[in-house]
Amino acid sequence: MPNPYNKQIIDEFRAGRGQAGLILLTTRGARTGAQHTTPLACRPYESGIVVIASAAGAPKNPDWFHNVLADPRVRVEDGTRSYDAVATPLAGADRDRAFAEAAADDPGWADYQTKTTRIIPVVVLTPA
Repeated sequence: MPNPYNKQIIDEFRAGRGQAGLILLTTRGARTGAQHTTPLACRPYESGIVVIASAAGAPKNPDWFHNVLADPRVRVEDGTRSYDAVATPLAGADRDRAFAEAAADDPGWADYQTKTTRIIPVVVLTPA
């Protein structure tokens, strides 16, 4: 069950058939296997879209990121369609380039990075 804030966003997203730059990502819980849906900002990427596991600069990665590490098979809703995808964390230069591009378009990403000592993960979602 999503937290009340996320539930409101999810409900509004589904009722309005999406919002530009936003997706709903459904993962399976790493411990429970239960489905969890999270609204996330996204950006186009070579083979799909990328999402950033910023958690607003929190000291630990968000739960959805731990879930995709345990099971990379996910469901994506973009407002006009739903599809299965594979979540793959980017590493090294690929991660750095994708994060820099996101931060150039929206400096909030860079601000989140300054709030934490962890390297914020970037995940590509490729349609299955």
